[in-house]
This record gives sequence, C-alpha cells and structure tokens, in this order.
Amino acid sequence: MMVVRPEGNQGMNALPHRKTVDIEADEAPDPQVEHPSPAGHLERCMVAKPRATENLRSDDDDSIAKMKAAEDALKVKDKAQQKPSFELSGKLAEETNRVRGVTLLFNEPPDARKPDIRWRLYVFKAGEVLNEPLYIHRQSCYLFGRERRVADIPTDHPSCSKQHAVLQYRLVEIEQPDGLMSKQIRPYIMDLGSTNGTFINDNKVEPQRYYELFEKDTIKFGNSSREYVMLHENSVT
Repeated sequence: MMVVRPEGNQGMNALPHRKTVDIEADEAPDPQVEHPSPAGHLERCMVAKPRATENLRSDDDDSIAKMKAAEDALKVKDKAQQKPSFELSGKLAEETNRVRGVTLLFNEPPDARKPDIRWRLYVFKAGEVLNEPLYIHRQSCYLFGRERRVADIPTDHPSCSKQHAVLQYRLVEIEQPDGLMSKQIRPYIMDLGSTNGTFINDNKVEPQRYYELFEKDTIKFGNSSREYVMLHENSVT
C-alpha cells in the first residue's frame, strides 16, 4: 500500500485535530489522557474572554472608586481650610474696638478729626504747674484713665476709673456772628461712666454725653486734686 505525502495546506485540512500551538517538553500530553479537541479549546477561549472583560471592568471600577475617594478627601480638606477663624482680624478688631487686649468703652464718631489748633493741657496741683504741658493736637482723641495699656493720659489717682473720660475732636458746624454757618474742629469731653465723675469748671457732667470745651476751661477727674487747663499756642495767659 502506497502512502502519498500531503502537499501544501492539504495536510492541515486533513488533520483537523492537530494543535498549532507548540508545547514544551515537560508539557507534552500524556498519551493516556484524553485531550480536548480544538473546538473545545476554542470554546474555552470564548468563555475566558468575558472573564477578562470582567477583570478589566473591575479594575476600572477600582480606579473610579479611588478617584472618587481622592475627590472626597480634597473636599473635606477644603472645608477644613474654609472653617472660620475666631482670631481677631484687623477689621474685626476694629469693630469690637479692642486695643492691646482691652475693649475700649467708646467709639470715635464719624465726624472725628485731628485738630488744626495746637491745643495743650496745663496741669496744676495746689495752684502750681506740674512739669511740661500735655500736647494734645497730634491725635483725634485722647483717653484719660488708670488703665495704662490704653490710656493716652494716665490718671493714677485711686478715685479715677480705668477708662475715665475721653477728649474728642469733632468737625461741627458753628454759627458765626453774622448768622452764617461754618465748619470747625472743636474739642469735646465725655465721661465714660466713671465711678466718681468728670468735672468742667467744678461742674459735674453727665456720663456718655459730649461737652464742648473752650479755652481756659478747667477739667478734673474723680477726687483728684489735679486740674487740667485747656489752652493753645496763641492763648494769652
């Protein structure tokens, strides 16, 4: 019987059960074990593809979950950074009127101005002048009191309050002798609810009210014997 050798691709077509994948020596099929047909191998590959797709989807889902977790973490961080600060900012400190940790008992009015006259306070005790005069033309207001952290002019007598009174310059309208109105910067004093009062020319003033001061007025605080006389650079003494 003559055996004819297949030519070309006919041999491949004639051997439908031949595998086209090379097998390593240690992976050689056991002749006693029944091996699946190529059709069965194809079926397994077709079944394996959906599993691979499922794995890819699972990986994508994990990536999306990680991205979402990162976004949530950033949102939480942003919210933490946007929490209000209860420390006093410049504006808040201004609104609460705190200076060096002390809350002032007054707010300057909208018409507060620096004076255009060089006012001075001459301090007398028992009829004698004490030291140099106090120059009170460099600011729009001056605080009198025992609290040295905020007082511009300390009054150390025990009968004086920590924040006793304030001298405030204000831009106001003044009627002239001819009946016309003009704006001038005038000095005023206000008692800040002190325990023992503020006096102008020995007259006690009501607290929390502005009283206009004039040249040669004498101011006293509490039971102190010191007298503060209002004069300016052109005053005739």
